[in-house]
Amino acid sequence: MMIPEIETRRSIRKFQPQEVPKETIEALIAAARLAPSGTNKQPWQFIVYQGEAKVQFVARMAAGLAREEAGEDMVLPNSRWGMPDAKNTLRIMEEAPIIITVLNTCGKSILSPLTRDQRVTEIVDSLSIGAAIQNLLLQAEREGIATLWIANTCFAYPELVDFMGTEHQLISAIALGYAAESPEPRPRKPLAEILEFQE
Repeated sequence: MMIPEIETRRSIRKFQPQEVPKETIEALIAAARLAPSGTNKQPWQFIVYQGEAKVQFVARMAAGLAREEAGEDMVLPNSRWGMPDAKNTLRIMEEAPIIITVLNTCGKSILSPLTRDQRVTEIVDSLSIGAAIQNLLLQAEREGIATLWIANTCFAYPELVDFMGTEHQLISAIALGYAAESPEPRPRKPLAEILEFQE
């Protein structure tokens, strides 16, 4: 039987203003830290932004999107098609009471060139961090907490890491709170399309 939270979890884009207790957030991070990681490096760090700190973080996100949209020192010049979604993400981040950033403590800035060996190491670390984030999302679902896994922080990468005062790689963010919507499940590819057996 499948774990219920795998089927019931949804990406939430509308949040209530109600705060989430600190103890609940700690329970989510405790679940995240139990994820598997390559050579047990545990290359993750989580920073929780709420209140005025969250307001300032989101303001830096807005500044990064404005810079990118204006075409000034663009981080992702070939990804302008993603800006409308990034702006919607900004609205969600403004509404959610909590933003959790996820760092790769072994990673380099996305603006830095990588050797092939470094790229493989980064992929392994990213897989490990993805497992930790999934643990967090599923534990949040069990606790009745709504989440949205955010990748659009990449557009505002320089502004956000400067605000955070970190040299670690910013992987993503998670908007977190209590849901103000109940979306239907999104379609999934049929099992036959994604599964292959070879004997």
